[in-house]
Amino acid sequence: MTEAQPEQFRAQSHAFNQALPKSAEESHGTDSKAPLPKGVVLDKDGKPCRTCTSVASWRALTKQAQQSSSSKTESSTSSATQSMPATVARSTPQPTEVPADCPPDVEQLGRSTWTLLHTMAATYPEKASAEHQEDMQGFLKFFSKLYPCWVCADDFRAWMAHPSGRNQPKLSGRKEFGWWMCEAHNEVNRKLGKKEFDCRLWEERWRTGWKDGRCD
Repeated sequence: MTEAQPEQFRAQSHAFNQALPKSAEESHGTDSKAPLPKGVVLDKDGKPCRTCTSVASWRALTKQAQQSSSSKTESSTSSATQSMPATVARSTPQPTEVPADCPPDVEQLGRSTWTLLHTMAATYPEKASAEHQEDMQGFLKFFSKLYPCWVCADDFRAWMAHPSGRNQPKLSGRKEFGWWMCEAHNEVNRKLGKKEFDCRLWEERWRTGWKDGRCD
């Protein structure tokens, strides 16, 4: 959304506050002084925000919590005895992909969200009535407040509220709105260091399909 971006944003319906594994929650509460793995974003309550963090950073957080828990367990036993939880944690292989039925990370959430937003633009009226424009304006306003990744939501809202007014939603018709949505996506792409999309092709990508027929 998901796509320079603030560091906490760099780390892109489901519940906003996903439960952190107990071991990670204990090791990374608001009173913890242990540094968080790079890319982990905190929620407004001071706990790690799953929908604001990439799966790689989330796994690093969980691994760090497991190691911390294991260290505490090992220190309370004989140096010649290795605790079973620590053995299991170190021997359990980490999957390279997230199962489809796991909560989304910031990147998966972002991709799904852009698919929705671009498709909404693609099906927007060619010439929108005043009522339709008002409805879409309201949707974007609340979307930018309720999006599950709060730092992403804040960033999008701040972008739309640029003092010059240049980023206000363009809602008179499909072509204008589709181009605006493409520019909004490219703004995120730039902040993430990703390649920008050629907005001249937005209708082929999201509405009509490519001219070479690959989508037919």
